[in-house]
Amino acid sequence: MSHSYSRQPSSKSSARGGVPPVDEGPWQGGPPPPHSQSNRGGGGYAPGPGSGGPAPPTMSAARLAEMLDIVRSEFDGVMQDNSNMKVQREEFEARGHMSAVERNGPPSGHPNEPYERNRGDRELPHPKVRKPPKEEIPEPLPRGSPRPAEPPRMASPPYEFPGSLSPSTVPATLRKEGPDWFAMYNPRLPQKTLDVSLLHQFNHESVVCCVRFSKDGKFLATGCNRTAQIFDMATGEMVCQLSDDKAVVEGDLYIRSVCFSPDGKYLATGAEDRQIRIWDIAKRRIRNLFEGHDQEIYSLDFSSTGHLIVSGSGDRTARIWDMETGKSRILSIEGNSNPNDASGDTPMNEGSAATDAGVTSVAISPDGRLVAAGSLDTVVRLWDVQTGNLLEKLKGHRDSVYSVAFTPDGRGLVSGSLDKTLKYWELNTSALKAFADGKAPKNSPDREPYARAIHNFVGHKDYVLSVAISHDGQWVVSGSKDRGVQFWDKYGTAQLMLQGHKNSVISIDLSPTGGSLATGSGDWQARVCEYLV
Repeated sequence: MSHSYSRQPSSKSSARGGVPPVDEGPWQGGPPPPHSQSNRGGGGYAPGPGSGGPAPPTMSAARLAEMLDIVRSEFDGVMQDNSNMKVQREEFEARGHMSAVERNGPPSGHPNEPYERNRGDRELPHPKVRKPPKEEIPEPLPRGSPRPAEPPRMASPPYEFPGSLSPSTVPATLRKEGPDWFAMYNPRLPQKTLDVSLLHQFNHESVVCCVRFSKDGKFLATGCNRTAQIFDMATGEMVCQLSDDKAVVEGDLYIRSVCFSPDGKYLATGAEDRQIRIWDIAKRRIRNLFEGHDQEIYSLDFSSTGHLIVSGSGDRTARIWDMETGKSRILSIEGNSNPNDASGDTPMNEGSAATDAGVTSVAISPDGRLVAAGSLDTVVRLWDVQTGNLLEKLKGHRDSVYSVAFTPDGRGLVSGSLDKTLKYWELNTSALKAFADGKAPKNSPDREPYARAIHNFVGHKDYVLSVAISHDGQWVVSGSKDRGVQFWDKYGTAQLMLQGHKNSVISIDLSPTGGSLATGSGDWQARVCEYLV
């Protein structure tokens, strides 16, 4: 609830006897300066030196202390008012018409609290959020010096949506609101192409780190602290909860990634204890336990056949696991210490952003030939599944890459980054096939690039934490630390912005059968929305 405050002017008075006056600046008689008359009683108007008036009465130490306490109390009140107004202004700019209670939930213990607890104060970093490096201010150039050439930049859309728009500033025809969510449509588009509505809301006991649909779209899996849940999309009921009783007892153990096998019989979970558990859903027990990573596991993806599963970890590796044998092939992100590396990378410097190259996200192409991995060093890497060879390093993001996803036809790749943008990479499928068939050398200087960025998606106000692509390849969806979900067409034009979570949207997924969007958030909720074209 927003409040407006009207505070009376502060009491000020002058004093004698060596005690500095509360009022600032000289006064040389005449009418009293503004606010010199106290509205608290006592003290009154005291003429200054040389005014010709009678000398002021002697003020007792007790009275002076009382007045100083009054002034100090008013000063504290004004400072608190300023702080409250600043918070209200920031919240209004961030969320338009929504009040702080609607947005963050009331303080813990509030008598009318509609939420189980205030969850805005606890957000799980996913996986590591680095502070962006401070921008260096260049020294001014000497007079007459030529200006340095600007580095090449990818063309961005001329209009960033939503920008400064809020539900209160757009026409009713361009917004849709629910009890605790709203959607805004891009006013620059000739007509609305999508409609959204909330279907399910699932409360959890901790931060929801990951969400994933089954291949048939009938079930949704979520991961939080120590447990994975599976929900029936038709009824909205939880059908099972999976928890390893043999796991480490002390402390938190967040499930960072979940993934259904293509046949829907198994659920893979990756956790902070460096283990991959393959659950037999019907039997509610662990079928396989894969170990080998040295740090937390952040991402998992099954191949389309279900024979392989790829994992990404903070230990700077991705691994391809054989579901039957349990053996794995390591895809390592090596430090670029070789200045003659044909990839064109520069050596990593200790302390630089590139030094930490933990793998945050992995994906297997639909044909099972490629593995893509996003990492903290801003690079997206492509590997050949059969040989484990590194094919390409896709560069263009200016901060850590937190999510990658292949298009359904395997001809494109979308990445989301802490630089607040998404990129659409076009894959050179003919060149990749030639390499896979042994008809093209890996590091030939005149070879065609295996991928290039063709679209830049700009509009989020904070880190992009997750991306997904619709089953027909027509829509791209992204979740962000700005608490919003953006729908884009495949060319990078924002269609609508959906907001309802009260903390970062950490994970998103689109149903493989179309029509449903799932989100997981730091507000301890997972939501499922229906979208119609």
